[in-house]
Amino acid sequence: PVRIVNLERLDTSTWQVVRTRADSATVMFPGFGDARLAIRPEGGIAGGVIPALGWSVARTTGAATFSKSAETPGRTFAGFDGCNQTARDTLTRIEVPGEPVMSVATPDGCWLVTSLISTKLGWPGAIALFRRSLGSVSLARVLPLEAPAFGLAVTSDGSLLAVAAGDGVVFVDLQRLIMGRTDAVLGELRDGGQPARFYLNITADDRFLFVSDEAARSITVVDLARARASDFAATAVVGKIPVGRAPIALTFSPDQRYLYTTSQFAPVRLNWPKVCRREGPEPKPAEAINPEGAVLVIDVERAKVDPANAVIAAAPAGCNPVRLALSPAGDIAYVTARSSNALLAFDTRKLRAEPAQALLGKVPVGTAPVGVAVVDGGRKIIVANSNRYAGPRGGDQYLSVIDAARIAAGAAAVLRTIPVTGLPRELTATPDGGTLMVSNFTANLLQLVTLPPR
Repeated sequence: PVRIVNLERLDTSTWQVVRTRADSATVMFPGFGDARLAIRPEGGIAGGVIPALGWSVARTTGAATFSKSAETPGRTFAGFDGCNQTARDTLTRIEVPGEPVMSVATPDGCWLVTSLISTKLGWPGAIALFRRSLGSVSLARVLPLEAPAFGLAVTSDGSLLAVAAGDGVVFVDLQRLIMGRTDAVLGELRDGGQPARFYLNITADDRFLFVSDEAARSITVVDLARARASDFAATAVVGKIPVGRAPIALTFSPDQRYLYTTSQFAPVRLNWPKVCRREGPEPKPAEAINPEGAVLVIDVERAKVDPANAVIAAAPAGCNPVRLALSPAGDIAYVTARSSNALLAFDTRKLRAEPAQALLGKVPVGTAPVGVAVVDGGRKIIVANSNRYAGPRGGDQYLSVIDAARIAAGAAAVLRTIPVTGLPRELTATPDGGTLMVSNFTANLLQLVTLPPR
């Protein structure tokens, strides 16, 4: 017997009764195609089928049992047929109901979630849920929030979505969101921090959450297990890791021992020289007013108990470093330096032991690069050139595709470009690595780039 979903707790407003009998009613679930279950008056299951999964459903003593058709391969109930089938076109555009910041996929790849910092319907923020099936993507629903939504992270089991929103973190039950229930938001964690909590990430064991406090020069460490047990009380906050101004990226090493983060401006305590000019839409003044930004290395185990002393190394990373992605083995860190218009590559072993010697190469790319993703098994790096300060006047932009093996060659490492629309901000690959999600901020679009098979 396999328990798949607690039918009694679904939002019945989405059900369609297609046939009634004296002892039961057959119900069709819109989100699951032609899935039909006969429901008894007391809520039990009389029988039914889920054709997309090849399952028949029968009521036995106690729970319902689900048997597989011999000719149909196994799939998970939460998903759909062909979730990870790539789109026919190399580049697919999907309209979103607001300004998108980033997108993530559920672990099975069947659902995409996009954060919005404003919406066409007037909400200050929201998350949009998209269904992915047979190479197509469609908007399923939008969940309004009381603050702009920025970073997203999903637990490894796919049950919980964390959203950086305003001065707090909103927690969403993904299964409830998928089912259209009105109680999908489980709670919010607020500890009196400043607004602009931007990025977040969750440890592989789902026990700790790290949040970049962009306006507060810190990274907040949350005991996620304690937060879930306490209805997300502020007492679940372990403490804060002191970093430089405007921290953003939060990327764990494959073994989870280290967390790599970026600060757009190095911590004052490092006393680095001022070499970077002011960012912005106006012509840059000639004088340097800021130090380089930094890549900081954090000891994860130490951060869980002593966040104030968890930073173990720092390396210069150009002007306004913003995003960081690791090679599959975790031996190389790729960083976008927005004001330097470049992608930097670092040896992570040297980042920890000899930070000043860690830089492997620097590749010039387009204007104001932000998002970065490692694809093709680590052989290629894709960078999103945002041209962010041009605003709507900036028009369409492009992604740079870089040969990871030729980083030291500089500009010669750029293989080609991919045209996209206005202000590509974040890049995230689906779990199977077959599709790259691009958030086009000023164009109100989510674009999907089909990646070549590995």
